[in-house]
Amino acid sequence: PDMNDIQTIDLPYDIPAAWREGIAMARKYACQGPRYTSYPTAPQFTEDFRLERYLNWQSRQGLRTEPLSIYVHLPFCHDICYYCACNKVVTRKSGVAREYLDHLAQEISLQGELVGHDRPVTQMHWGGGTPTYLDPAEITELMHLLASSFKLLDRGYREYSIEIDPRTVDINTMALLKGVGFNRVSLGIQDFDPRVQQAVNRVQPYEQVARLVESVRSHGFRSLSFDLIYGLPFQDHTSMAETLRKVVSLRPDRIACYNYAHLPERFKPQRSIDRLTLPEPEEKLVLAQMISATLQDAGYRHIGMDHYVLPDDDLALAQDEGRLQRNFQGYSLQLADDLLGLGVSAISQIGDFYLQNARDLDDYYRRIDAGELPLNRGCMVTSEDKLRRHVIMTLICELALDIGDCERRFGIDFREHFARELATLAPLAADGLLTLGDEEIRIHEAGRPFLRNICMPFDEYLEVQQREQGRRFSATV
Repeated sequence: PDMNDIQTIDLPYDIPAAWREGIAMARKYACQGPRYTSYPTAPQFTEDFRLERYLNWQSRQGLRTEPLSIYVHLPFCHDICYYCACNKVVTRKSGVAREYLDHLAQEISLQGELVGHDRPVTQMHWGGGTPTYLDPAEITELMHLLASSFKLLDRGYREYSIEIDPRTVDINTMALLKGVGFNRVSLGIQDFDPRVQQAVNRVQPYEQVARLVESVRSHGFRSLSFDLIYGLPFQDHTSMAETLRKVVSLRPDRIACYNYAHLPERFKPQRSIDRLTLPEPEEKLVLAQMISATLQDAGYRHIGMDHYVLPDDDLALAQDEGRLQRNFQGYSLQLADDLLGLGVSAISQIGDFYLQNARDLDDYYRRIDAGELPLNRGCMVTSEDKLRRHVIMTLICELALDIGDCERRFGIDFREHFARELATLAPLAADGLLTLGDEEIRIHEAGRPFLRNICMPFDEYLEVQQREQGRRFSATV
């Protein structure tokens, strides 16, 4: 960026020169784009997808014993968090979990028959909503339902994780979760400042979280993750500094820092947030720079896409060894090629297919009651999709792409095939974000905050989505 641009950043306080450079670069490349938890991305899933093609393909697979990853979506929450854009149902009505479990049991049985009972489940993740909306008996029941149709592992290497709202659990719950097989925990922290918490209707004092962290450690979970959000109402550099101090003191193994996207026209709960209380764009960029600098100074490694991990964490080791993957749950170890999604709105990635369950709860129930799989959207991946997915996901996970290897895998001349994309990336290379070499593309440390920008030129569908569908995504930086 031009040094004159750096000097014109209008802030009422001093920040390090490196932050000013980072802010100027972020301002230069600010735009909206996908998070690339899949490619093609979810807007390419259509309701006119021919489900019979998938079912016919499955019928030809025979006995399958390769590893499987499972995601279970549990949509219920006791209270609304105003920032939330997840598929959830906010209710305190009795019996809703019972009705959901009864339908989920039927889906689990149907999917077990279709996908295969004998495939070891090396990864499992329960998300939501609030998975711990279920009471201890219901949590135990659901794990038994899964074990009745799939080959769950109770020893050896596995990743079984669950998202937790700290307000919904106690020490006894943590003991139960460890007892039924979970070995990773993700806590939704968002922010520790009381004023911010009040503004988003998620009040959870630091002391409450600290006690829960102590319980997680004492029960021997393999890892602990925190989710943070920047750009929330009343956040500023002073409050964020204190939140980060508390986060670092608790020393979670992994930290994901998400950029809040204020889209009240799409997500009704966000209408309860006063737009005037949100940080100004420049302040929000300061928050992003502060988070990155503070966490890295505290010893965390920035693996990309706003994710930070301790140097000895499995994700850091996997990135070094080319075993890191990105899917609908973010970054994880590459322990299975197929991901099966269960529950309302859940997405599966199996073979050459992406499939999504009905996103409306009543529609999900209706399909299950009719004895059907609750799938209502999907797409089949083309050979061009596979090529572009390889490029995008390799850059996101390995921060480099071996051009020769890509050419051998897909039988292409890379520079000819991606001439337009490479031309689009040339300005980012000139700004020092990446190197466009003869043998590889390599993303530099300065380029890690811009991973989405670097991947977007390789997205064949993005221009049409933005032009014809008016699709709005979150800000890339």
